[in-house]
Amino acid sequence: MITMIKDIMNANDSATPNSREMAVLKENFPSCFRADGSFDIERFKEFLSDKIAVTGEGYELKFLGKNYARLLASIDTTTVVVPDEEHNSKPENMNSENIYISGDNLDGLKHLLKSYSRKVKMIYIDPPYNTGTDGFVYNDSFNFTVDELSEKLSISEEHAQRILDLTKRGSASHSAWLMFMYSRLLLARDLLSDDGVIFISIDDNENHNLKLLCDDVFGEDNFVAQIIVQSNKRGQTYKQLAKTHEYILVYTRNIDGKINELMKEVGSFKMEDNVSEFSERELRNRNPKFGRFNRPNLYYPIYVDTTHVDKNGYSPISLTKHGNFIEEVYPLNSEGQESCWRWGTKKLDANNNEDTMLSNVVARKKNTGEYGIYEKYRKTTYKAKTIWFSDAIIDDLIDEDDDIWDETGVITEQGSVELGNYDMGDVFDFPKPSYLVKKVLTLGSDHDSICVDFFSGSATTAEAVMRLNAELMSKGQRRYIAVQLPEDLDLKYENASATEKPKVQRVIDFLDSVSRPHTLDQIGMERIIRAAKAIKEEFPDTTADLGFRHFILAEPEQNTLDKLEKFDPNENKLFANKDILSEFGKPTVLATWLVRDGYGLTADAEELNFAGYNGYYIGKHLYLIDPELSNKAIEAIVVKYETDGSFNPENVVLFGYSFTWTEMEALKINLKRLKDTEKNLRINFDIRY
Repeated sequence: MITMIKDIMNANDSATPNSREMAVLKENFPSCFRADGSFDIERFKEFLSDKIAVTGEGYELKFLGKNYARLLASIDTTTVVVPDEEHNSKPENMNSENIYISGDNLDGLKHLLKSYSRKVKMIYIDPPYNTGTDGFVYNDSFNFTVDELSEKLSISEEHAQRILDLTKRGSASHSAWLMFMYSRLLLARDLLSDDGVIFISIDDNENHNLKLLCDDVFGEDNFVAQIIVQSNKRGQTYKQLAKTHEYILVYTRNIDGKINELMKEVGSFKMEDNVSEFSERELRNRNPKFGRFNRPNLYYPIYVDTTHVDKNGYSPISLTKHGNFIEEVYPLNSEGQESCWRWGTKKLDANNNEDTMLSNVVARKKNTGEYGIYEKYRKTTYKAKTIWFSDAIIDDLIDEDDDIWDETGVITEQGSVELGNYDMGDVFDFPKPSYLVKKVLTLGSDHDSICVDFFSGSATTAEAVMRLNAELMSKGQRRYIAVQLPEDLDLKYENASATEKPKVQRVIDFLDSVSRPHTLDQIGMERIIRAAKAIKEEFPDTTADLGFRHFILAEPEQNTLDKLEKFDPNENKLFANKDILSEFGKPTVLATWLVRDGYGLTADAEELNFAGYNGYYIGKHLYLIDPELSNKAIEAIVVKYETDGSFNPENVVLFGYSFTWTEMEALKINLKRLKDTEKNLRINFDIRY
């Protein structure tokens, strides 16, 4: 089991660009692998349906470093998960299901996949746009030599050098950006549930490349839409055309992925009867492409009883002429030309009731003196459209559902206004407005979904989740996982241009004012705390989760790595190395193991006392981390197994550096006794280095 740093480093040495893909094939098609580990493609073809055509032709996106990006996605992270104990112990945070991770998102995604694979309903990201001014530089630092990379990728040394140049000189080229995004999207796809969906904000600089990249990662069939967002009312007027929009690319994990309809706001319907609120829609088809000439079955008379008028001004209708139903109405347009109805007679009859306060179709006298036939439209949701614009630019359209959402909220400037409300207006460039992300959340997630943003930035997604939960009252149970790189702002200031230095200094000054370290992730954390306070004031009765747990992804210090490399269990049979545990810290070891074993970042293992020795129990695992495991403690563990019916861990996990060979052998021998008990337990003994 690859679970600790030394094990991971050894496994990474043999990783290849297709390691992840081959692991999937080996799990699902083991018979297609020969004894030497090679893959039998011809045997694999036999498993394919006759309807699947295997072709040598095709179209794909190619760029410098594509295989390198796949290699990075296959290599496991050697970072550890460090819980922020001071923050997490606060009352508002200790039971929170929201997660904020400070670390490189490539590492963050790899940790998350251990516990959240196929569990995330929605991902929203706003990655760097590679505009040349957004600060994007390739920053993944994997210290491959030219020879190592040449061998791993089976490429020439010249080709390997070109790839490494992209990573070492801080390149912002198209290839560097694609390489940066590809590895992350490969991992993100595996987070999504079967009905999961991902939304990606982008602008013209990389939109065309991102579309091809997503086709490669998610499949062309899983492309849903490209949403156009009016992000700037005035536009970038220094260009030849005033650029006013950005894009959101939408992909599902599979074509059956669920995109929700948008909810209409309460009070959006203007009228009410004995059934519900409703809006009025003319039953006549107003599209000039349709009429009696091509829809003869939808051209028929409807008869109105003009003697009855309810409080809304409606009269009952009938398909037959009888009694007081004598006013004949045909679907004619304003010029008297023959149009057609939107419904056939069968549907109309099913929706009609002579009591107009119960009916879904009625008649009303117009100002012209003629009668019109109307549907009572009761649907509380509608399909979102692919253009999101400001009503200040485009006049309201009659009977359009999108008018219910005030699209002024999608303007990027609004994101800065929101930060200004928290006295943080100058600390982040071009933050997305929470309104925009709320709309995305409504489309892509359910009330209790896990929502991930691994380019968290100013933490707009976190605020949007909290606000949506508060607005939905008890129904709002969404949880967020945010990942943000803790960029060193002091270093950024040193390397900034003369025009950029004042901007970076303002951020540093703000962090000083709230006694926070000079890293970019601290901005997001402070914004969440301030947003939570504002939401609580706006919704005082809310039960929404407004806290979050904070974790830091840390690379072990070089001296610790040296100790790991030198440590040989066979040479340390009599003495444990307690220094390694103290350098990591027990909370870090436990948190790292919990997420790697599938329990997640918010799981809490139960601390158990075994004759003075503390172990940690959760699910199928018993974790033993501290040194000095006495014989009395071992006996207490065995007795716990034998006498406590609720205690049944299948895996006993030891932090290998903490124990002598004698202690581990004694534990192993005593646990074997349990095979002969009534429980007949077969326990996996797992030593991790």
